[in-house]
Amino acid sequence: MDMLKRLPGSVRAAPGLEWALWRRLPALLLWGTLLPALIVLARHLIGEVGTTAQAERDLMVWTYKMIGLVVLHWSLLLTLAVGCFIVRVMKGPAYVADAYEMEELDPDPSPLPLPLPLSGR
Repeated sequence: MDMLKRLPGSVRAAPGLEWALWRRLPALLLWGTLLPALIVLARHLIGEVGTTAQAERDLMVWTYKMIGLVVLHWSLLLTLAVGCFIVRVMKGPAYVADAYEMEELDPDPSPLPLPLPLSGR
């Protein structure tokens, strides 16, 4: 059974910005993750020998901020990917759903009753 049947005569819309963004998503994900990770690694390796407790706390807080930046970047890219996917599907060919036959059809539907007028109290 073929679930998706193309509508005869349907055409696809021309690709736009969504395709350019879709192709760049893997590189954006890689660089957006790698750069903060490399900066954190470099800062940990270059760290001062015999640092104070306050300097270590500051480094840890800064590391957590970079982790938060990476997670924010991932969520923004996920949102962008979902948007690109939706636009790609909407620009694609039209599909026809299977017909749904009504079991019972009321030939003379009764009209809805009119609302009663409000009294002037």
